[in-house]
Amino acid sequence: MSGAETGALTGLELRSTVTDGSLKLDLVDVTLDAPGPDEVIVRVEASPINPSDLGLLLGPADLLSMLAGGTSDRPTLTASIPPQRMAMLAARLDQSMPVGNEGAGTVVQAGENAAHLLGRKVGMIGGAMYTQYRKLRLSDCIPLPEGATAADGASMFVNPLTALAFTETMKAEGHKAIVHTAAASNLGQMLNRICLADGIPLVNIVRSAEQAAILRAIGATYIVDSTASDFMAALTDAIAETGATIGFDAIGGGKLASQILSAIEVAANRNAASYSRYGSSVFKQVYIYGALDFGPTLLDRSFGLTWSVGGWLLTPFLVKAGPEVNARMRQRVVDELTTTFASHYTATISLADALKPDIVAAYQRKTTGEKYLIDPSL
Repeated sequence: MSGAETGALTGLELRSTVTDGSLKLDLVDVTLDAPGPDEVIVRVEASPINPSDLGLLLGPADLLSMLAGGTSDRPTLTASIPPQRMAMLAARLDQSMPVGNEGAGTVVQAGENAAHLLGRKVGMIGGAMYTQYRKLRLSDCIPLPEGATAADGASMFVNPLTALAFTETMKAEGHKAIVHTAAASNLGQMLNRICLADGIPLVNIVRSAEQAAILRAIGATYIVDSTASDFMAALTDAIAETGATIGFDAIGGGKLASQILSAIEVAANRNAASYSRYGSSVFKQVYIYGALDFGPTLLDRSFGLTWSVGGWLLTPFLVKAGPEVNARMRQRVVDELTTTFASHYTATISLADALKPDIVAAYQRKTTGEKYLIDPSL
């Protein structure tokens, strides 16, 4: 569409509501007034379901209890929430919350300072993207390159900026190589392409031979399988060869963070000039940025005392990095949108589809190589 849609716009928006003991997903009508001088209204045509979206969308609901309701065009989905999980949700009780961190679509209304974007396809960040129309600030939009589709631009923020921020964090903290888990994901593939282009050694931890094959196909050098019997030996060898001392862990629960620290310590001690009862002086850092495993993070303290484990989140990084770094990272994403930062999707679904129990069960598994895209215009 090249022209504008005039007047107030009404469209459907997916909402997630937690009440005492249950989660409800439904579609509600939302009406948007005309945009202000520095605002646009975008017809949303693509928005990915990222792992970071699922916490708000589904919360800690018991998905085995999912129950579909409503009508075909206005479906609902409910699920029970175990009592022991309710305490963490006190701040969002009875609030109908919009979902979806990022997306892309066509600008259908624009304020006077954004008129140049009318009819253009843009990528967007700012939440509430599982909706047919989204009003947002001009600064939260990036025009897509000529010929790029909404699907091309739908995932141009969260994964690309996260992957770039990993390398920025590595450099800022004085490391020279990275260990990354869940490495065959869309984000992991982007990180590989960045590191290959920038000459940054990268150790990829995968969980199957199929995932390893995905990375080999794009040129990854160091790939280790956490399910293999020789995992720790292979991980240590890769870390010793690359000099990696910082890891980014998407798993969260279990012992993987501890294994990375231990492998870094063993690799450091291979060339130690003398023994220290406190472990090597090499600083070892693992950042947990995901929760593919919601279990406890287990640390087997076999890696000395010069180490740290912490949480890592994109938004605080961007605030700390400042506007110059942010602008440089965003421009690289635009320049390499369909190459370095290309995303691949298993299926494209409608807003109504996103509430169907069988489809919810599929996208909430967060399986590597399976990523769902919502097109609210369907």
